[in-house]
Amino acid sequence: MPDLAIGVVGATGAVGRVTLDLLAERGHQHVRAFASERSAGGRVPYDGAGLEVETATPAAFEGLDVCLFSVGTATSLDLVPAAVAAGAVCIDKSSAFRLAEGVPLLVPEVNGDRAREHAGVVANPNCSAIQLVCALKPLLETAGLRRVRVATYQSVSGAGAEAMERLRAIQPAEGNLTMDWAFDGDESEEEVKLRAETRKILELPDLPFSATCVRVPVLVGHSQAIWIETEEPLTPEDARSALAGAPSLRVVEPYPTPVEAVGEDEVLIGRIRRDPTLENGLVLFTCCDNLRKGAALNAIQIAELLLDARARAAA
Repeated sequence: MPDLAIGVVGATGAVGRVTLDLLAERGHQHVRAFASERSAGGRVPYDGAGLEVETATPAAFEGLDVCLFSVGTATSLDLVPAAVAAGAVCIDKSSAFRLAEGVPLLVPEVNGDRAREHAGVVANPNCSAIQLVCALKPLLETAGLRRVRVATYQSVSGAGAEAMERLRAIQPAEGNLTMDWAFDGDESEEEVKLRAETRKILELPDLPFSATCVRVPVLVGHSQAIWIETEEPLTPEDARSALAGAPSLRVVEPYPTPVEAVGEDEVLIGRIRRDPTLENGLVLFTCCDNLRKGAALNAIQIAELLLDARARAAA
Protein backbone atom coordinates (compact mmCIF):
# COMPACT_ATOMS: atom_id res chain seq x y z
CA MET A 1 0.00 0.00 0.00
CA PRO A 2 2.90 2.47 -0.33
CA ASP A 3 1.13 4.38 -3.15
CA LEU A 4 -1.74 5.50 -0.91
CA ALA A 5 -2.14 9.22 -0.27
CA ILE A 6 -2.06 9.67 3.51
CA GLY A 7 -2.61 12.83 5.52
CA VAL A 8 -1.27 13.17 9.08
CA VAL A 9 -3.26 15.84 10.90
CA GLY A 10 -1.50 17.06 14.02
CA ALA A 11 1.88 16.21 12.49
CA THR A 12 3.89 18.48 14.78
CA GLY A 13 2.58 16.92 18.02
CA ALA A 14 4.06 14.03 19.98
CA VAL A 15 1.82 11.38 18.40
CA GLY A 16 2.01 12.97 14.96
CA ARG A 17 5.81 12.75 14.95
CA VAL A 18 5.73 9.06 15.85
CA THR A 19 3.07 8.51 13.17
CA LEU A 20 5.36 9.99 10.53
CA ASP A 21 8.28 7.83 11.69
CA LEU A 22 6.16 4.68 11.47
CA LEU A 23 4.73 5.54 8.05
CA ALA A 24 8.28 6.02 6.75
CA GLU A 25 9.35 2.68 8.29
CA ARG A 26 6.44 0.97 6.53
CA GLY A 27 7.36 2.40 3.13
CA HIS A 28 4.60 4.95 2.58
CA GLN A 29 5.77 7.58 0.12
CA HIS A 30 2.71 9.76 -0.54
CA VAL A 31 2.32 11.46 2.82
CA ARG A 32 1.23 15.01 3.63
CA ALA A 33 1.61 16.74 7.00
CA PHE A 34 -1.03 19.06 8.47
CA ALA A 35 -1.10 21.17 11.61
CA SER A 36 -2.52 24.43 12.91
CA GLU A 37 -1.94 27.70 11.09
CA ARG A 38 0.88 28.71 13.46
CA SER A 39 2.91 25.65 12.35
CA ALA A 40 2.14 25.96 8.65
CA GLY A 41 5.09 26.54 6.37
CA GLY A 42 7.55 24.76 8.64
CA ARG A 43 8.92 21.30 7.99
CA VAL A 44 8.78 17.99 9.82
CA PRO A 45 11.28 15.12 9.32
CA TYR A 46 10.19 12.30 7.05
CA ASP A 47 12.23 9.41 5.66
CA GLY A 48 15.56 11.21 5.83
CA ALA A 49 14.17 14.37 4.27
CA GLY A 50 11.20 16.45 5.30
CA LEU A 51 7.61 17.43 4.60
CA GLU A 52 6.20 20.93 4.46
CA VAL A 53 3.49 21.45 7.04
CA GLU A 54 0.17 22.50 5.53
CA THR A 55 -2.63 24.27 7.37
CA ALA A 56 -5.37 21.87 8.43
CA THR A 57 -8.59 23.38 7.08
CA PRO A 58 -11.84 21.78 5.88
CA ALA A 59 -10.80 22.45 2.27
CA ALA A 60 -7.32 20.88 2.57
CA PHE A 61 -8.02 17.15 2.23
CA GLU A 62 -8.81 16.62 -1.45
CA GLY A 63 -6.95 13.71 -3.01
CA LEU A 64 -6.24 11.83 0.21
CA ASP A 65 -7.14 8.17 0.73
CA VAL A 66 -6.59 8.18 4.49
CA CYS A 67 -6.38 10.86 7.18
CA LEU A 68 -4.82 10.05 10.54
CA PHE A 69 -6.01 12.62 13.10
CA SER A 70 -4.06 13.31 16.30
CA VAL A 71 -5.66 16.55 17.39
CA GLY A 72 -8.08 17.72 20.07
CA THR A 73 -11.75 16.80 20.18
CA ALA A 74 -13.05 20.17 18.97
CA THR A 75 -10.68 20.19 16.00
CA SER A 76 -11.63 16.63 15.06
CA LEU A 77 -15.33 17.48 15.20
CA ASP A 78 -14.63 20.37 12.81
CA LEU A 79 -12.28 18.68 10.35
CA VAL A 80 -13.10 14.95 10.23
CA PRO A 81 -16.49 15.38 8.49
CA ALA A 82 -14.80 17.55 5.84
CA ALA A 83 -12.11 14.94 5.22
CA VAL A 84 -14.75 12.21 4.89
CA ALA A 85 -16.69 14.37 2.43
CA ALA A 86 -13.48 14.75 0.41
CA GLY A 87 -13.27 10.95 0.10
CA ALA A 88 -10.80 10.02 2.85
CA VAL A 89 -11.16 7.30 5.45
CA CYS A 90 -10.51 9.02 8.77
CA ILE A 91 -8.84 7.38 11.77
CA ASP A 92 -9.39 9.71 14.71
CA LYS A 93 -7.38 9.61 17.95
CA SER A 94 -9.47 12.09 19.93
CA SER A 95 -12.50 11.21 22.04
CA ALA A 96 -14.83 12.91 19.54
CA PHE A 97 -16.22 9.73 17.98
CA ARG A 98 -15.12 6.88 20.26
CA LEU A 99 -18.49 6.25 21.87
CA ALA A 100 -20.62 7.46 18.97
CA GLU A 101 -23.23 5.01 17.72
CA GLY A 102 -22.15 3.38 14.47
CA VAL A 103 -18.47 4.35 14.74
CA PRO A 104 -16.17 1.35 15.27
CA LEU A 105 -13.70 1.71 18.15
CA LEU A 106 -10.89 -0.51 16.97
CA VAL A 107 -7.85 -2.38 18.19
CA PRO A 108 -7.19 -4.57 15.14
CA GLU A 109 -5.86 -7.56 17.11
CA VAL A 110 -8.88 -7.47 19.42
CA ASN A 111 -11.94 -6.50 17.36
CA GLY A 112 -10.67 -5.96 13.83
CA ASP A 113 -13.74 -7.72 12.41
CA ARG A 114 -15.72 -4.56 13.24
CA ALA A 115 -13.70 -2.53 10.73
CA ARG A 116 -16.12 -3.17 7.88
CA GLU A 117 -18.89 -1.38 9.80
CA HIS A 118 -17.36 2.07 9.34
CA ALA A 119 -18.99 4.86 7.35
CA GLY A 120 -15.83 6.88 6.76
CA VAL A 121 -14.76 7.30 10.40
CA VAL A 122 -13.03 4.85 12.73
CA ALA A 123 -12.11 5.82 16.27
CA ASN A 124 -8.69 5.00 17.69
CA PRO A 125 -9.15 4.21 21.41
CA ASN A 126 -7.57 5.89 24.39
CA CYS A 127 -3.96 4.72 24.77
CA SER A 128 -4.71 3.07 28.11
CA ALA A 129 -7.72 1.24 26.68
CA ILE A 130 -5.60 -0.16 23.83
CA GLN A 131 -3.02 -1.42 26.31
CA LEU A 132 -5.67 -2.94 28.58
CA VAL A 133 -7.80 -4.75 26.00
CA CYS A 134 -4.74 -6.35 24.37
CA ALA A 135 -4.14 -8.06 27.73
CA LEU A 136 -7.79 -8.82 28.49
CA LYS A 137 -8.87 -10.30 25.14
CA PRO A 138 -6.91 -13.60 25.37
CA LEU A 139 -8.16 -14.17 28.92
CA LEU A 140 -11.72 -13.36 27.91
CA GLU A 141 -11.51 -15.97 25.16
CA THR A 142 -9.89 -18.54 27.48
CA ALA A 143 -11.94 -18.24 30.67
CA GLY A 144 -14.40 -15.35 30.39
CA LEU A 145 -14.33 -12.13 32.41
CA ARG A 146 -16.42 -11.49 35.50
CA ARG A 147 -14.89 -8.19 36.61
CA VAL A 148 -11.86 -5.94 36.05
CA ARG A 149 -10.01 -3.47 38.25
CA VAL A 150 -7.05 -1.47 36.98
CA ALA A 151 -4.62 1.14 38.24
CA THR A 152 -2.84 3.05 35.49
CA TYR A 153 0.51 4.83 35.84
CA GLN A 154 0.52 7.09 32.81
CA SER A 155 3.54 8.94 31.46
CA VAL A 156 3.49 12.67 30.81
CA SER A 157 3.69 12.10 27.05
CA GLY A 158 0.01 11.21 27.26
CA ALA A 159 -0.59 14.89 28.04
CA GLY A 160 1.30 16.06 24.93
CA ALA A 161 4.61 17.50 23.81
CA GLU A 162 4.45 20.52 26.13
CA ALA A 163 4.08 18.28 29.19
CA MET A 164 7.11 16.29 28.03
CA GLU A 165 9.17 19.49 27.78
CA ARG A 166 8.12 20.52 31.29
CA LEU A 167 9.29 17.18 32.69
CA ARG A 168 12.61 17.46 30.87
CA ALA A 169 13.11 20.90 32.42
CA ILE A 170 12.70 19.87 36.06
CA GLN A 171 15.01 17.95 38.35
CA PRO A 172 13.95 14.31 38.90
CA ALA A 173 13.54 14.99 42.61
CA GLU A 174 10.79 17.48 41.78
CA GLY A 175 8.69 14.90 39.97
CA ASN A 176 5.30 14.12 41.43
CA LEU A 177 2.25 11.92 40.97
CA THR A 178 -0.82 13.79 39.77
CA MET A 179 -4.35 13.15 38.57
CA ASP A 180 -4.45 15.92 35.96
CA TRP A 181 -7.81 15.09 34.37
CA ALA A 182 -11.13 16.79 34.96
CA PHE A 183 -13.34 15.12 37.57
CA ASP A 184 -17.05 14.44 37.39
CA GLY A 185 -18.10 13.39 40.86
CA ASP A 186 -15.85 10.65 42.23
CA GLU A 187 -14.24 9.69 38.91
CA SER A 188 -11.86 11.43 36.54
CA GLU A 189 -12.80 11.69 32.88
CA GLU A 190 -9.91 9.31 32.12
CA GLU A 191 -11.35 6.65 34.41
CA VAL A 192 -14.80 7.03 32.85
CA LYS A 193 -13.31 6.78 29.33
CA LEU A 194 -11.31 3.70 30.21
CA ARG A 195 -14.36 1.84 31.49
CA ALA A 196 -16.65 2.88 28.63
CA GLU A 197 -14.12 2.15 25.87
CA THR A 198 -13.09 -1.22 27.31
CA ARG A 199 -16.72 -2.29 27.49
CA LYS A 200 -17.35 -1.19 23.90
CA ILE A 201 -14.24 -2.83 22.42
CA LEU A 202 -14.79 -6.13 24.23
CA GLU A 203 -18.57 -5.98 23.64
CA LEU A 204 -19.24 -6.45 27.35
CA PRO A 205 -21.55 -3.51 28.14
CA ASP A 206 -22.22 -4.62 31.71
CA LEU A 207 -18.68 -5.65 32.69
CA PRO A 208 -18.05 -4.61 36.32
CA PHE A 209 -15.06 -2.29 35.99
CA SER A 210 -13.20 0.07 38.30
CA ALA A 211 -10.16 2.21 37.47
CA THR A 212 -7.78 4.62 39.17
CA CYS A 213 -5.64 6.67 36.76
CA VAL A 214 -2.49 8.48 37.85
CA ARG A 215 0.07 10.56 35.95
CA VAL A 216 3.66 9.67 36.87
CA PRO A 217 6.99 11.45 36.18
CA VAL A 218 7.95 9.09 33.34
CA LEU A 219 8.57 10.61 29.89
CA VAL A 220 7.16 7.82 27.68
CA GLY A 221 5.52 4.51 28.56
CA HIS A 222 2.31 3.74 30.42
CA SER A 223 2.09 0.99 33.06
CA GLN A 224 -0.96 -0.82 34.42
CA ALA A 225 -1.65 -3.08 37.39
CA ILE A 226 -4.68 -5.20 36.49
CA TRP A 227 -6.82 -7.35 38.76
CA ILE A 228 -9.31 -9.63 37.02
CA GLU A 229 -11.83 -12.24 38.02
CA THR A 230 -12.53 -14.87 35.37
CA GLU A 231 -15.74 -16.81 34.85
CA GLU A 232 -13.88 -20.13 34.78
CA PRO A 233 -10.86 -21.16 36.86
CA LEU A 234 -7.56 -20.21 35.21
CA THR A 235 -4.15 -20.92 36.68
CA PRO A 236 -1.36 -18.37 36.30
CA GLU A 237 0.48 -20.92 34.13
CA ASP A 238 -2.48 -21.29 31.75
CA ALA A 239 -2.99 -17.53 31.71
CA ARG A 240 0.68 -17.06 30.82
CA SER A 241 0.35 -19.53 27.93
CA ALA A 242 -2.75 -17.74 26.59
CA LEU A 243 -1.05 -14.36 26.81
CA ALA A 244 2.22 -15.55 25.27
CA GLY A 245 0.36 -16.78 22.19
CA ALA A 246 -1.65 -13.60 21.64
CA PRO A 247 -0.86 -10.93 19.04
CA SER A 248 0.81 -7.69 20.19
CA LEU A 249 1.71 -9.13 23.60
CA ARG A 250 5.12 -10.16 24.91
CA VAL A 251 5.56 -11.85 28.28
CA VAL A 252 8.45 -10.33 30.26
CA GLU A 253 9.38 -11.88 33.58
CA PRO A 254 9.71 -11.10 36.39
CA TYR A 255 8.08 -7.81 35.32
CA PRO A 256 8.29 -5.25 32.51
CA THR A 257 9.15 -1.57 32.89
CA PRO A 258 8.08 1.44 30.82
CA VAL A 259 11.68 2.03 29.72
CA GLU A 260 11.72 -1.45 28.18
CA ALA A 261 8.48 -0.72 26.34
CA VAL A 262 9.69 2.44 24.58
CA GLY A 263 10.04 1.84 20.85
CA GLU A 264 8.35 -1.57 21.01
CA ASP A 265 5.25 -2.54 19.07
CA GLU A 266 3.97 -4.98 21.71
CA VAL A 267 2.35 -4.56 25.08
CA LEU A 268 4.77 -6.06 27.61
CA ILE A 269 3.16 -8.19 30.32
CA GLY A 270 4.47 -9.88 33.45
CA ARG A 271 3.88 -10.58 37.17
CA ILE A 272 1.13 -13.00 36.14
CA ARG A 273 -0.02 -14.39 39.45
CA ARG A 274 -3.00 -15.52 41.46
CA ASP A 275 -5.09 -13.01 43.39
CA PRO A 276 -5.64 -14.78 46.73
CA THR A 277 -8.67 -12.61 47.57
CA LEU A 278 -10.81 -14.12 44.79
CA GLU A 279 -11.65 -17.67 43.81
CA ASN A 280 -10.87 -17.02 40.13
CA GLY A 281 -8.64 -14.00 40.60
CA LEU A 282 -5.50 -13.09 38.65
CA VAL A 283 -3.16 -10.10 38.79
CA LEU A 284 -1.11 -8.79 35.85
CA PHE A 285 1.30 -5.93 35.19
CA THR A 286 1.69 -4.36 31.74
CA CYS A 287 3.78 -1.64 30.08
CA CYS A 288 3.28 -0.05 26.68
CA ASP A 289 4.77 2.72 24.55
CA ASN A 290 1.72 4.98 24.63
CA LEU A 291 2.88 7.06 21.66
CA ARG A 292 3.60 4.02 19.50
CA LYS A 293 1.19 1.10 20.00
CA GLY A 294 -0.98 3.22 22.28
CA ALA A 295 -1.65 5.76 19.52
CA ALA A 296 0.25 6.02 16.24
CA LEU A 297 0.83 2.36 15.39
CA ASN A 298 -2.71 1.31 16.27
CA ALA A 299 -4.10 4.01 13.96
CA ILE A 300 -1.84 2.91 11.10
CA GLN A 301 -2.81 -0.73 11.66
CA ILE A 302 -6.47 0.29 11.46
CA ALA A 303 -5.86 2.15 8.20
CA GLU A 304 -3.96 -0.75 6.68
CA LEU A 305 -6.68 -3.19 7.77
CA LEU A 306 -9.41 -1.07 6.18
CA LEU A 307 -7.54 -0.48 2.97
CA ASP A 308 -6.55 -4.13 2.64
CA ALA A 309 -10.24 -5.01 2.91
CA ARG A 310 -11.05 -2.40 0.25
CA ALA A 311 -8.41 -3.84 -2.08
CA ARG A 312 -9.77 -7.39 -1.63
CA ALA A 313 -13.30 -6.20 -2.32
CA ALA A 314 -12.18 -4.51 -5.54
CA ALA A 315 -10.22 -7.55 -6.76
